[in-house]
Amino acid sequence: MSQELEIQELKEQIKYYQGIIKNMASPIIPSVVPSTILVPIAGHMFKERFDSIRTNTLAYIGKHRDTEKAIFDFTGVTVEDIQAFDYTELTDELYQLNNSLKLMGVRPIYVGFNPRFVREIVQAGIQVELESHISFRAALQKLIKENNRSLNTLG
Repeated sequence: MSQELEIQELKEQIKYYQGIIKNMASPIIPSVVPSTILVPIAGHMFKERFDSIRTNTLAYIGKHRDTEKAIFDFTGVTVEDIQAFDYTELTDELYQLNNSLKLMGVRPIYVGFNPRFVREIVQAGIQVELESHISFRAALQKLIKENNRSLNTLG
């Protein structure tokens, strides 16, 4: 096998594995609550990753038009994962994600924010209006109650 052919095959393998990593960076999981998806977020945060999360979520919603709520779970994001991220830039990314989903008619919900992250945003005086809950479980409980209320009013 020639060296050039071997290099080309290795480049194709790298591209293939980069695609797998990109898809794993923002998985989308249908929830037990009807018309609701979960997007678990863990690990290092950076602008390109947020772009990927937003793009993948909007593409999923475009294909699954019955999606009404999207829960983004930041429980797996540690202080170290966002240390290099500028908090103003991070809140701008959240703002863009939030507005994009609302324009699609989807209710964005955020859970599991790190206390330091919240403190930094508040201390910086950054205004961002997000529906948030302490945990994924708390968000699901609220949505289940809302669904039961709406189901009870139908009957």
